[in-house]
Amino acid sequence: MIVRNTELLRGTNRQVNSKNWSSTRLLLKDDDMGFSFHETILYPNTETKIWYKNHLEAVYCIEGIGEVEETNGLKHRICPGIIYALDKHDKHILRAFSKMRMICVFNPALVGPETHDPEGVYPLLSTGEKNVSK
Repeated sequence: MIVRNTELLRGTNRQVNSKNWSSTRLLLKDDDMGFSFHETILYPNTETKIWYKNHLEAVYCIEGIGEVEETNGLKHRICPGIIYALDKHDKHILRAFSKMRMICVFNPALVGPETHDPEGVYPLLSTGEKNVSK
């Protein structure tokens, strides 16, 4: 059984930060669950261009207000209780209008240090590799 406390993971190598967000990675590839599970905090008034061409992701909002925009311009309001799933490796723009807390699941599982490259992509890392994109 795996039991972890999000607060105790903050400030460790399981917390990855960028200018727009901070992601606490509760479950990673080494946990052998077949997916990774993260709590991500999006900072207010930010816009992040994302394209998970190597991963599928489901995102559930538990706090805050924002929107996700598809490449065709269609916008979806995001607020507590809303889930969206990037089931086709969808390019998208995520906007946070306030601080947002999101619960994210990735398949395949992330190793841990991944951050978005210039295209908004997380690389496929093997255990022990470090992501050079910032």
